[in-house]
Amino acid sequence: MLKDPSSFADALSAAVPRKGCSDDKEIFMNVEKTIEDYLEAILMIKEKQGYVRSIDVADHLGVTKPSVTYSTKRLKEKGYLTSDHAGMLVLTDAGMEIADRTYTRHKTLTKFFTQLGVDPDVAREDACKIEHDLSEETFQALCKHAKLELSE
Repeated sequence: MLKDPSSFADALSAAVPRKGCSDDKEIFMNVEKTIEDYLEAILMIKEKQGYVRSIDVADHLGVTKPSVTYSTKRLKEKGYLTSDHAGMLVLTDAGMEIADRTYTRHKTLTKFFTQLGVDPDVAREDACKIEHDLSEETFQALCKHAKLELSE
């Protein structure tokens, strides 16, 4: 979930490299996280109800409809999203790849945390917080460890 309703718009507008600025990497990482959040939300909504409207994304992420309109426009420009003839949001292959990777991480981390005894709601929130930040190496190591623990 996004913390700040305008974070995607703010992150995109701030994502202009500035000479000598050490915060540029963090700005670009925030943009990537926000893109992943939007694409993951669209995939989750699609799986749940079969179609995705902008208002569904706004409700899911806890942001305003204008923020979703702005963000979906940018996602379309990047080639991650299109709209069908009825105006429903549809992930492109590139968008689906990112959404699926992020959602898989989310589900895997949530399951791992709940198996450790973490409350399911807390596990989902924590998974959402770290799904973007873990390296592939660390994520794979966690998966490998969880499989070993489950088989014992």
